[in-house]
Amino acid sequence: MNDAPDTASPRAQATRQRILEAAIAEFTAKGLDGARVDEIAARAGANKRMLYAYIGGKEELWLAALEAVYGAMRAEESGIDVEHLSPEEGIAELVRFKLRYTATHPEVVALLTSENLHRARYLRRSTHVPALYSPVVSMLATLLKRGAAEGRFRDGVDPVQLYISLTALSHFYLANGHTLSVIFGRDLLTEQAIAAREAHAVEVILGYLRRPR
Repeated sequence: MNDAPDTASPRAQATRQRILEAAIAEFTAKGLDGARVDEIAARAGANKRMLYAYIGGKEELWLAALEAVYGAMRAEESGIDVEHLSPEEGIAELVRFKLRYTATHPEVVALLTSENLHRARYLRRSTHVPALYSPVVSMLATLLKRGAAEGRFRDGVDPVQLYISLTALSHFYLANGHTLSVIFGRDLLTEQAIAAREAHAVEVILGYLRRPR
């Protein structure tokens, strides 16, 4: 007798989503190594058999959580309407988005930090995440091309390098916000501090992109 769940039904989809959200919460709090499948099941109000049936064991849960976190971030980022913005404002919007999204979604820093400790061992298995980045790289490439054609931006900027740089300006700041706050003796995670960081990051990126006169 086949007792596998009907994953296409609305009820099954809701159950899977509940399990996935519980996994993200547990992994955010404890990382891959510290998380426990029993705790994920408890958070989801399910049993371990249901976890295995709907997603799989701990490693499958981790990869599903990674893909979900990346996917949610990319979905919002790809929704930024840069077509009707100037090249400068389009780039600025992407910089602002990256900082603000990361600041309000602690799972991004937590899961990416843990996955990097494992040298992307699990992300390598994903067939979805790499493809998620093509649209945003294309978006950046379009903005760079428009900016260069209008004489606003320098020529020859690699959109992948630029994306890594604008991501670093937000991710490093937020991933190390607590230690940096202690080192410099001021709270760098307040709304005022994050707004100042946002303005700084925008100016750093646009300052680099501006065509030398």
